Formats: sequence, C-alpha cells, structure tokens
Amino acid sequence: MQPRPVQIWKNFSGRAVAVDRAEIRPQVVGLITDIRFEDGQRVEKGDVLMVIDPRPYMAALNQAKAALEAAKTRASLAEKEYQRAYKLIETDTVSKRILDERTSTRQTAGAEVQEAKALLEKAEIDLDYAYIKAPISGKVGRAELTEGNLVEAGGSAPILTTIVADDRIYVDFDVDEQTYLRFIRRHADGERTIPVRITLAEGALEYEGNVDSFDNMIDPASGTIRARAVFENTDHILLPGMSMTVRMGANGDDRYILVPERAIGTDQDRKFVYIAGEDDVVAYREIEVGESVNGSRIVISGLSAGDRVIVEGIMKIQPGMTVAPQLMEGAEP
Repeated sequence: MQPRPVQIWKNFSGRAVAVDRAEIRPQVVGLITDIRFEDGQRVEKGDVLMVIDPRPYMAALNQAKAALEAAKTRASLAEKEYQRAYKLIETDTVSKRILDERTSTRQTAGAEVQEAKALLEKAEIDLDYAYIKAPISGKVGRAELTEGNLVEAGGSAPILTTIVADDRIYVDFDVDEQTYLRFIRRHADGERTIPVRITLAEGALEYEGNVDSFDNMIDPASGTIRARAVFENTDHILLPGMSMTVRMGANGDDRYILVPERAIGTDQDRKFVYIAGEDDVVAYREIEVGESVNGSRIVISGLSAGDRVIVEGIMKIQPGMTVAPQLMEGAEP
C-alpha cells in the first residue's frame, strides 16, 4: 500500500437560502385594476406584475405637462421684457427700477419652469409606479391582494407579493471549528475553491457548488461557524427553505493509505487488517480508520507505505499462516 492523494468529504446539515428576495409593495395610492401573474410563475426583471388604476396619474401627468408649457411661455415673455429693458436702460428710456423689476420677474419665471419640470418628473414617476414591476428575476409568490382592493403607499403599504431569485441559491450549514481550520488553511491563498455537493430525491438529483463564505465568528455555544455555499439552480428545482445534507470536500492535496472496506476486520471495538509480512507470513495489524472514500477507508495509523494488506480470503486465514499473495489489479506495490 502506498499513500495517495485523497479528496475527503464531510457531511453537514444545511438549509437553502435565497440569493436575493424582494417584497413587492405599492408606491402610490389607488385601486388594483389588474394582476398579470400566476402564483408561482417565473418572472423577469421589469415584468409588470400588477396595475394600480393609472387614470388619476395620467391626468396628473397631462396637467404637469400643461403647467410646464405655461411656465415656459411666461419665462419666454419675461426674457423678452428683460432684454427690452436692458437695451433701453442705456438710453435712459426706462428707469433702473423698471430694469430691476423685469430682472426679478425673469428670475421668478425661470424658477417656475424648474419647478414645473420637477412636478412633471414626479408625475411621470407616479404613473410608472402605477405599473408595479418585478425588481428582480425569479419565482413570484401568491398575490396577497386581489383586483378591486384599495392600497396605500408609504410605511403602511401592504406586501402585494414576493419574488425570490432562483437562478442561483445559497445553502447555509454549520461547520465545526476543527474542520473550518483544516479547510481554511488549505485555501488561505484565496485562489483554490472548496467544493460542495448536495443530493436530492434519494440521489436522483445532485448539485455541485463551492463555499462562498464563512461567517466572521465561531458560535461559542456550539463551537461551530456558519458556512455558505452557492449553487447554480438552472433547473429552478432548489427552493429557499429546503433542508439537505451538504458534503464539503477537501482539495485532495493530502496523501493517505486507503484500504478496501472488505479487507478491514472488527475485533470488539478495534479495527484490524491482515498483512503479508516477511516470508509471506500473515500478521495481525490493528489500525485506526478515518472517512470512507469510494468503498475504501482512510487509514490514520497502523500501516506504513509498502505494507501488503490482504484483501481477499481474510475469513480463511489467521496470524502465522504462510500465504502466496498476489498483487491486485491496479494496486500499487
């Protein structure tokens, strides 16, 4: 047996969390006149979800447009009157007081134009708010209010529905301190990723992702730290709130001796293997085992590089017997 690189996986309990979530609330007052989505439907950013009666806001917009035109007309007239007075002041045809009055009128008219523009912009925003749009892409929830309901804006505005982003999803899980330190030391350079897997539907669905972040402190009560993995969710099956087993893997830089499970015997609470020692004589060797890896066990202690572990026929042998060992296909001497 020779040590070889092994990627170790550890299991943790995790829960899915939305990468992004939005509560949809009205930003203007009015009656809901149209609902344009089905519960659970997938929507894209910018899609219209609901319509609040737009007629009052359309009227306010038209009024603001007219007010702006009137303000521009007054400003144009004030500008002409000012220019006329400015030219006549040089010939003493008008007094300085008249020029000052027309200067003031000109400035006031200009300010009224700016005010009218601001009111027009607000009217445009209010009309746009009457068409409630999805702020993010994702899966929309149920409509909490139906057509015909009067809604308020501001702090008392009700939640109309919610959207959760579902192209990607987070899975949060708690990692013990020792595991955290082991993994973080291996990835201190920030370049290598920590692979993570989750499996659903009794193994029928498997997703692969990476650890996105660790929390900034260890929970002193549990001795764990919250980890967050991120997964692509292109099939939109993973939902926030799902509980699942998370498998977090080391990068495979460490080397271990692996022994097939079938070669390991149990003697009360001890694990052992038989090895073919000098002159092919069977010897008993107590071992300490670690994680299971693809049908084999990591040997933490008890074996050295070059030991020949007997894999087949262990029920037929005992220490002291002489055997004729043969190298297994694919095994390293």
